Amino acid sequence: MDEMKEKLFYQPKNGYDLIDAKERLALEDYCRRYMAWLDASRTEREAVSQAIKLAEAAGFRPLDPAAGAIGPGQKVYWNNRGKGLLLAVGGKKPMAEGMVVQAAHVDSPRLDLKQRPLFEDSELGYLRTHYYGGVKKYQWTAIPLELHGVVALKDGSTVDVVIGREPSDPQLTVTDLLPHLAADQMQKTMAKGVEGEKLCILAGSVPYAGEGSDRVKLALMSILNDRYGITEADFISAELEAVPAFDVRELGLDRSMIGAYGQDDRVCAFAELAAILETDAPERTAVCILADKEEIGSVGVSGMRSQDFEWFVEKLCGGTCTAQDCFSNSFCVSADVTAALDPMYPEVSEKQNAARLNYGVGFCKYTGSRGKSGANDAPAELVAKLRRICDEAGVVWQMCELGKVDQGGGGTVAGFMADRDIDTIDAGVPVLSMHAPFEVTSKLDCYMTYKCMKAAYEAK
Repeated sequence: MDEMKEKLFYQPKNGYDLIDAKERLALEDYCRRYMAWLDASRTEREAVSQAIKLAEAAGFRPLDPAAGAIGPGQKVYWNNRGKGLLLAVGGKKPMAEGMVVQAAHVDSPRLDLKQRPLFEDSELGYLRTHYYGGVKKYQWTAIPLELHGVVALKDGSTVDVVIGREPSDPQLTVTDLLPHLAADQMQKTMAKGVEGEKLCILAGSVPYAGEGSDRVKLALMSILNDRYGITEADFISAELEAVPAFDVRELGLDRSMIGAYGQDDRVCAFAELAAILETDAPERTAVCILADKEEIGSVGVSGMRSQDFEWFVEKLCGGTCTAQDCFSNSFCVSADVTAALDPMYPEVSEKQNAARLNYGVGFCKYTGSRGKSGANDAPAELVAKLRRICDEAGVVWQMCELGKVDQGGGGTVAGFMADRDIDTIDAGVPVLSMHAPFEVTSKLDCYMTYKCMKAAYEAK
């Protein structure tokens, strides 16, 4: 009977029971590279900048829009305003026969400074914020924060701002009530316990010498002016993000996991980036997308709804076919994370269809919420294709869904790729504590996601 079960049942296995010592070494090497990149990529701008450095070292060059169709083995990239990145390796087959596309996003939940953020209250200086993406607001209080971003000046120049990253830098925080005085706060729901307008960053307390009002605010503005040459009016044309000041760390007594901010979705972004950097002569042109704005609906010029992708593909086609002809023969892996089963909160998952840590890259046929609302719902033929590709490449994989049917749900860029007539499926790393300031992934799942992306690019 056991033999019959083995033949007929789908029985996922823990990946550590399926890999040998040599592959465990490869796994650790890959994760070290991923952790180093993630530590240097605290924002979408920094992720793109770090990706370009790696791409250029691997032989990629900026796309020349007038150069004509991409040639076999040619490696090009297009920097979308410093917040999105498109890379391609020319395939042996013409663009009319389609591409293998992989799309991830490099933005993550955070606290954005408002355009007029600086104020003083009771002789303490604060920075007002507007949270970005889906956050549990209470998780962003009483933790160390760093400030990253750019200030665009009226003369057209920009000033890079990084405060809190270096060990010698000061860090920032959002304060919370002490338990002794929080009786009323504790009666509120978790959603209301910390209000968005109270996510104000404590920035300083020493007043500027002399008489008058707003002396702490003046002292803080003076510090920023001395260091960056900016005035308060320059905040109006700035993009400054407060992110958790946590270094990327190995997690667990056995060092089997990775703990870090921003793994949704930079863990999948690095997987597809590492895969395309190692792709030299694919059958079909390989395209890697690192998009922005997914956490707020993929909007804007750097989001996946932008026409920048169409323009890029038109240039790759170089007049040999239309982008739409190419799209209809392409397939896309929407490389995004999925929810891992958390045994501390089993009530939100249906165990038979939930992703588990160490069971490999998660294939998510559909996302959406409740009745698959907003889902891409990948075609069965594409699911079978990815199964075959991964099995032939020795990739450990699992099928999964994003929680119980009526529990909630979420979305990715998959639907926007499908809108372009590209067959698309979600596949990515299962994550614990998703969207928290410190997210958890399995090293094995990170590595198997990279193997999946590489196998997809190399597929015949």
